[in-house]
Amino acid sequence: MSRYTGPTTKLNRRFGQNIFPTSKGEERRPYPPGIHGKTTRRKVSEYGVGLNEKQKLRMMYGLTEKQFRLSFERAKRMGGVAGDNFLRILETRLDNVVFRAGFAKSRDMARQLVTHGHFVVNGHKVNIPSYRVSPNDIIEVRQGSRE
Repeated sequence: MSRYTGPTTKLNRRFGQNIFPTSKGEERRPYPPGIHGKTTRRKVSEYGVGLNEKQKLRMMYGLTEKQFRLSFERAKRMGGVAGDNFLRILETRLDNVVFRAGFAKSRDMARQLVTHGHFVVNGHKVNIPSYRVSPNDIIEVRQGSRE
């Protein structure tokens, strides 16, 4: 099992932010999940803060560790600022473009729609969520999936 398919509310509570759109609206419990969530408040190290930010980004886009690392390596090889290139790579994935275009309510839903082959890019059916989209590409819903 490579992608995280567990409770997203638990991740929202762990990171203290609403990184996944939930149907519940406001979270019921403002403390982190787990048996020690209410009581234990430890100071997070600098390394821990950076790791949490990385994990937050990885969970938000629904990537595995390997996909995330390879995308960052690709961004480092490109010219310019690696962080900007990395975000550009993440934002030009087909599943993210479908989510941003409003075809899906969440990135998980967008990923499933792409995997099931509901989208056409430049006249060709694409069912790979990590497909990189260019600025001039035409993305449309497949004829059989228009309902």
